[in-house]
Amino acid sequence: MILWLKTVNFTLTTVDMKRAPEVLKDLAPGSQPPFLLYNEEVRTDTNKIEEFLEEQLAHPQYPKLSCRYKQSNRAGDDIFHKFSAYIKNPNPGLNNMLERKFLRSLMLLDQYLLAPLPHELDKNPSQTVSQRRYLDGDELSLADCNLLPKLHIVKVVCRKYRDFEMPAALKGLTRYLDNAYQRDEFRYTCPKDSEILLAYHSVAKYLNK
Repeated sequence: MILWLKTVNFTLTTVDMKRAPEVLKDLAPGSQPPFLLYNEEVRTDTNKIEEFLEEQLAHPQYPKLSCRYKQSNRAGDDIFHKFSAYIKNPNPGLNNMLERKFLRSLMLLDQYLLAPLPHELDKNPSQTVSQRRYLDGDELSLADCNLLPKLHIVKVVCRKYRDFEMPAALKGLTRYLDNAYQRDEFRYTCPKDSEILLAYHSVAKYLNK
């Protein structure tokens, strides 16, 4: 997604890491994707990879993707953790509590998306609800590249294992996802639903009857 937004030509190949080619297994032993190989140096930390790409594919030759607001980088940063606890739990007695915590994390993201950012208030000081399309403004940023794929996984897995849909009452989150799914850079770099469910087959749990 970052490379597409940077207008860089690339080839996208889906790999089952359980059956990965030896070259990938040897590239970063013990590490989970993504990882980046450049000049024989391997980077395995997602944030470091994003920073490296932003530095190497720098403005003005390439579009700038870094956020203007630090808060945008942290928005939604606990959703995946709460989702993981929620979806890996097979105990019905714990489900409501874990679902509330998960929903709370979605609500916090929704609140951030609804709150006007400083540049919006500069234009309209009386504005009470943000109209921006993405986390940091009307253009996709590194923060979106990090969060949106996770939200897509959350959406697919929760629908399958919990019959859970993103609440329509969360207007900011709904607007955010609707806008994201209109962008080719996001839609065409998301794994297929079947690939996501295959990856979660061994970790996600249905609730015990």
